[in-house]
Amino acid sequence: MGLFDLARPALFSFPPEKAHALSINALKTGLVPSARLNKDPRLEVKLGGITFPNPVGLAAGYDKNAEVPDAILHLGFGFTEVGTITPLPQPGNPKPRIFRLQRDEGLINRLGFNNEGHASALARLKARKHKRGIVGVNIGANKTSSDFVADYEAGIETFHTVASYFTANISSPNTPGLRNLQAGEALRVLVDRIFAKLDESVDTGKDPVPVFLKVAPDLDEAQMDEIADVVLNSRLAALIVSNTTLDRDMLTDTALAGEAGGLSGKPVFEKSTRVLAQMYRRIGKSIPLIGVGGIANAQDAIAKFEAGASLVQLYTGMVYAGPCLPAEIVKGISGHLDKVGAETVAGIVGTKTDAWL
Repeated sequence: MGLFDLARPALFSFPPEKAHALSINALKTGLVPSARLNKDPRLEVKLGGITFPNPVGLAAGYDKNAEVPDAILHLGFGFTEVGTITPLPQPGNPKPRIFRLQRDEGLINRLGFNNEGHASALARLKARKHKRGIVGVNIGANKTSSDFVADYEAGIETFHTVASYFTANISSPNTPGLRNLQAGEALRVLVDRIFAKLDESVDTGKDPVPVFLKVAPDLDEAQMDEIADVVLNSRLAALIVSNTTLDRDMLTDTALAGEAGGLSGKPVFEKSTRVLAQMYRRIGKSIPLIGVGGIANAQDAIAKFEAGASLVQLYTGMVYAGPCLPAEIVKGISGHLDKVGAETVAGIVGTKTDAWL
């Protein structure tokens, strides 16, 4: 039994948002030790002009205000993603708005993009600009905005000098109307305007920051076809599959199933991985995929690669497994490459897509 296993009952005695704040403070003050990982060059992944030292990242939602990106990287992550950040500060939805499903190792949240806004996050990212490490910026729209797309343009303009990459988050279920941007023509307009703003913002002679798109797992075949068509005819560097789900069919812990919000954690693993495989079938290797949803151990991460992901991200798994999880997953991926004789992570990408379909 590890230290986190001993501490978890005490941590879970606090409401989820309080426990989250305590974990952020622990990272700020250095109470969480850095991981010790041997460098494995087989784990490097080149994507969007970036060389990721390993393919395991922290998903957006944890470090909403860019408070601890470097401490997170020291846990063994190959990259981290701050946000979702909106132009104006917003408090989010009324509390309580996060619910633990301990039997299923899942969470339901309806936070509603609570964050301190662009200016606060920009100041923090400027302060660490010359440090090493890949820090992506996840951008979103204010709930009260009259033009959601303009908010994404503002995110590009604000953070293009400090972001390793951008993620346009159009898949949160907690901002009314946001998921409508996933529809074909609306998505095409969003992508066109994002890249027009990026071209306008970047100094001549400098490479533009790569842009990823994050979509929901609650997509039917026609919606996936529309997204794939836009993505394949765009300059997007990667597609992130996927965000939280509104589905509750996979829960055994049904006491809180009626709570509104997005479900994450172990219950969404199979659904999100199937959608990942379905998008890989449509997109192939033309544009890399990033697999998110329900990763709780190295085997889950490996399954995402086999379904079609080039990188993976996690968050809820750490709520239940603790801060040692990323390093354990990275070590597990190295061990798997040894076992199957693969020279790189790319060697296992898409090898079991058909099985997931």
